[in-house]
Amino acid sequence: MSNILIALFPLIILIVVGYLIKHYRWLSASFWEDTEKFNYYVLFPALFIYTLATAQIDFIRMKSVLVVMLLVLCIATTVLYMIRYLKKIPSAHFGVHVQSIVRFNSYVSLALVAALFHTQGMTILAILLAVSIPVINVISIVALSSSHRMSWLTIVKSVLKNPLIVSCVLGLLMNVLHIPIWQGLLDGLKLLAAASLPLGLLCVGAALQFHAIKNDVPVLLMDTFARLLAMPILAYWVCSWFDLSLLEMQVLVVFFALPTASASYILTKVLKGDYQLMAAVISLQTVCSAVTLPLVLRWVG
Repeated sequence: MSNILIALFPLIILIVVGYLIKHYRWLSASFWEDTEKFNYYVLFPALFIYTLATAQIDFIRMKSVLVVMLLVLCIATTVLYMIRYLKKIPSAHFGVHVQSIVRFNSYVSLALVAALFHTQGMTILAILLAVSIPVINVISIVALSSSHRMSWLTIVKSVLKNPLIVSCVLGLLMNVLHIPIWQGLLDGLKLLAAASLPLGLLCVGAALQFHAIKNDVPVLLMDTFARLLAMPILAYWVCSWFDLSLLEMQVLVVFFALPTASASYILTKVLKGDYQLMAAVISLQTVCSAVTLPLVLRWVG
């Protein structure tokens, strides 16, 4: 347990520092917008390209990991749509519930897996992200878009233009095709990659909004419980059907135990969903994950 807390503590500190800087307005709001954009379009892609291009990947074994991840998403999404049908939940709220339960915070996932599982864990996570990001983006957009017209062509274009997806594809192609990369370029990518995680966690803290938590408390608690505890239990259950290694199982369970993505707020606002509820969910899940993640990590060994 002490090793888990040691690994989590720096992450929590960076999130708290980011929140305090934003709360006391030591830096302007535009700084955080520009920083998140820079991280999203430059630093994160550098991390994915470097990790995937240099990794030793067992593609045959990764098939089982990806099948487990997609099965968990499929089960969770099916259950959510069944509840929507029974409860007649409008799109503005349904999209929030879907994102609360199927989306994940990339910043926290990368920092946590890097701290706990190092290079091997990062390779598994990078491939999970390459597949899950487009899938989850489509699920989220469709859940929010029932009352807001959006063509499938628009959805596909938005997925293909995602820098994280593009960088994952580039990194995998370099690995599979054994494309030689100049050492100077690799070292540059490595430096950019190293900057992405601490900066990303500061942005997570800056995005927290606690004023909205006082509303819809039962809904917030249900979404938080489902994401932080029910989803990792479901992932562990599905993992037991497959012959996965301990590391693969641990990364998958942690992947589904993460708080929802800060970017959910922006997507919800753009597609006319209940963005105030989304902000409250993001903030509550991020705080509660400081308690639930150590429990989940200890449970999966």
